[in-house]
Amino acid sequence: MKIASTLILVLLIFLSILSGVTKVALMPEDVEFFGRYGFSSPLLIAFGATQLIGGVLMPFRKTRFAGAAIVAVTFLISLGILLMDGNIPVSIVTAVATLLLGIVMKRSWSARSAES
Repeated sequence: MKIASTLILVLLIFLSILSGVTKVALMPEDVEFFGRYGFSSPLLIAFGATQLIGGVLMPFRKTRFAGAAIVAVTFLISLGILLMDGNIPVSIVTAVATLLLGIVMKRSWSARSAES
């Protein structure tokens, strides 16, 4: 179970950082997609930077909860936009990733409580 938890954490970190980088780099697909829902380039960069920050915080035990929470919020925003756009396959992937972030948050919270 420990290996599965670690693998899931690594995948979520990778997904968060990659997602953030594409937005900060203003990839044309992201600019076009989020632009349809009112995201200007500076707002998209800020949104991506938030995902990057969350992804950078997740590897460390002391900041894992905060990092996962930050990423979960950004993924929930993306999920809402994806659902409005009718993109069900990517919505499902985003929802699963968000649920996994919730599990990471729960385990991180439990581990911090046990240490106290």
